[in-house]
Amino acid sequence: MGGFWPVPDVLGYLAGSWRTERAVRDLASGDEGRFSGTTTFGRLEGGGLLSQESGIFVWHGVPRPAQRTLRFLPTSTPGTTHVHFSDGRPFHDLDLTSGHHVTDHPCAADLYRGEFTTLDADHWHTVWRVGGPAKNLLLTTDYRRETAAADAGEPTGD
Repeated sequence: MGGFWPVPDVLGYLAGSWRTERAVRDLASGDEGRFSGTTTFGRLEGGGLLSQESGIFVWHGVPRPAQRTLRFLPTSTPGTTHVHFSDGRPFHDLDLTSGHHVTDHPCAADLYRGEFTTLDADHWHTVWRVGGPAKNLLLTTDYRRETAAADAGEPTGD
């Protein structure tokens, strides 16, 4: 994998629509699942971005709809943002000025450790390791910017 791609304006970088592919592995059982969908970062009134992820999560061969909403809020430091859950609770900080960031989120007795890497203008990924008494997971997500042609919808031939 290539080097990191520094991001001076994290909210400007994330704005728009991203194709989202996530692999989920339960490190205790060896079970694996996949999420495929879209993450859209739209402007929030008062500043920041509303991240809306939706798609299909397949676990044990069973596909089901999945969605998540997060708020990316501006900070006084360029290139950084605070990420909050949809209900307003803090989730984690994010600083992509170097193109790479590691952050933690304690959740009850479990610890989520996230690693964010920007690879270029249209591609970034995250790796979350979740460990504790309730979970032992590895979640790897790849984000690719959707192009204007894809957003317009190419004919499918149906």
